[in-house]
Amino acid sequence: MPPAKRPVDVALPSEDAWSASTVAKRGIDQAWLKRFKDRQLLDLVQAAVAHHPDLKGAAARVRQAAGAARLAASAGRPQLNATLTGNRRKTNFIGFPDFGGFGAAGGGSATPEVLSTISDSFGASLDLSWEIDLWGRIRAAESSALAEWQAAEADFRAARTSLAAQVAKAWFALTEAAQQRALAEETVATFQKTEDVIADRFEIGEVDGGGTGAQLRLAKADTASAREQLAARENQLRQARRQIEVLLGRYPKNALQERLELPQLPSPPPAGLPSELLVRRPDIQAAERRYASQGERVKEARLARFPKLALTASGGTSTEALQDILNSDFGVWNLAGNLAQPILTGGRLRTEEQIRRDQESQTLAHLQSTVLQAFLEVELALEADEFLAEREAAITEAAALANEADVAARADYRDGVGDILTVLAAQSRALQFSGQRLSLRRLRLDNRVNLHLALGGDF
Repeated sequence: MPPAKRPVDVALPSEDAWSASTVAKRGIDQAWLKRFKDRQLLDLVQAAVAHHPDLKGAAARVRQAAGAARLAASAGRPQLNATLTGNRRKTNFIGFPDFGGFGAAGGGSATPEVLSTISDSFGASLDLSWEIDLWGRIRAAESSALAEWQAAEADFRAARTSLAAQVAKAWFALTEAAQQRALAEETVATFQKTEDVIADRFEIGEVDGGGTGAQLRLAKADTASAREQLAARENQLRQARRQIEVLLGRYPKNALQERLELPQLPSPPPAGLPSELLVRRPDIQAAERRYASQGERVKEARLARFPKLALTASGGTSTEALQDILNSDFGVWNLAGNLAQPILTGGRLRTEEQIRRDQESQTLAHLQSTVLQAFLEVELALEADEFLAEREAAITEAAALANEADVAARADYRDGVGDILTVLAAQSRALQFSGQRLSLRRLRLDNRVNLHLALGGDF
């Protein structure tokens, strides 16, 4: 079994409710992507989950951790091997000459030959070995590996949710870039129209206080600046397209078709309580599982000082003739037990246990840091949600007033009771505030995604 959860060891200061929000509705939003009511966004996220290389790597790490858990479990199970052997051997008997091997009759010296024999041996056996886990050392190692497997699964969930969030924010950035480009095109057209009006007055010699030439140059400067902004917006749009294509695992060729309007901001998710983050955020779950795993590693190192009991057994045949290798009359067997107690190891076992205790302290510190960061992310997202709403309301009011001022300034200038500087300033502010309002709407959407991530919501 994997080790029990150890969130009680976090020992961090916590609150009964979020300080940035008085709403503590319990629950977790497991379908936050659908709240944006954007079918194309859902399709893009599914494509990214299926094809992004980083997520494939995270899935491979889960399989690797599962394999490591199976390897750890195999250490405590009997091992059975089948062996088939064949051997031919020549043996020399030094000091025992073969007297029948002297030289031929008729005299002459002869060198005695060394007596030797050639023997054959064949065998087949089944060999069994098993370390009896008397104290639980092997079980501790297996439990640690199971916890690492659970941590890898939590890492995968965190990576998958993070990828979905990246795609969502990149999609919102792409949509905003498309709207900003359209606004830049409108700006160019507006400034060009104003420039044409001033140019017509300049051509017919209508002098407004003697400054029509300067006014025309100002209008031309605004038009040129608007064209520069249009080029910048076009560049941002293409970069946003390429960015999201990479998230989808595609070649960044600037071919993705964007939508032309940002989605409406969905209702706030249930914030719950700070203590609930400990059991629902995947990064906290992964950190807690690694802390629990390291605790089992400490246990394994401590139990390594205890005696190890191993059993071995084998049975088979041993014969000099290959045809008798399966004959039970030539059967042999062996059974043995081994009990080994470490006595002098040069401090290796004690040092190994201390190293693992230090590693346990390190993983606990990482868990505590992860929890604190999670608290911070939720508080910041809740607080930003409130202030971004105030900013959007203010900039919406400013944009409406600037548009009214732009209309009034144009009418006054057309009727000859206003000046062109007021027109240029009014239309610049109106277009500027419209762009800021788009950016704030996108920021609120991004922050809502961040809030879902901070609260541990899946999709």
